Amino acid sequence: MVASIVAEEYVVQLEPDDESSANPLGVLSVIWHELSGGVGPWGAVRPLFAVALSLVPLLFLGQHFNREHRKGGEWFLIQFPLILSLVLWPFLYFWSIADAWWVSSGIVASAETRENLESIG
Repeated sequence: MVASIVAEEYVVQLEPDDESSANPLGVLSVIWHELSGGVGPWGAVRPLFAVALSLVPLLFLGQHFNREHRKGGEWFLIQFPLILSLVLWPFLYFWSIADAWWVSSGIVASAETRENLESIG
């Protein structure tokens, strides 16, 4: 078996920089895009707002904010037997805060993915 060595050459061409298109507003736009993760101001704040609503005890407002009314209603009803057990109720309370964050972040991510797919097609 004979091995042959093939040499490939790659050429890199750089385009000239057009510095006349840079402006302070464009720089601020790029900085904001990087800080907000590219999802805009509401997309960056939405999970934090869901957590803030979840911090209100007993009402599970974070789940309602994420339009998961059934989950919020079920957790509202299940907390009454858990209140009798002071060990399990705090677990449900903290779990609801984490769930509100995860679901809201997922909503933002799926909206961003949908926007990216629509811009491609």
